[in-house]
Amino acid sequence: MSSEDQQANDRALVEGNRLLSVYPLQDDLRIWIITEADRTVTTLLLP
Repeated sequence: MSSEDQQANDRALVEGNRLLSVYPLQDDLRIWIITEADRTVTTLLLP
């Protein structure tokens, strides 16, 4: 994740906004994890 995305996540934890995480699964494959602001839904994406 970019530095800007990391800073947005830090703010989201304090302000209660949506969180985004990105993890590598293989060399050319990543998974995105998005947790909504109210923390009721987490979505996994393979972009």
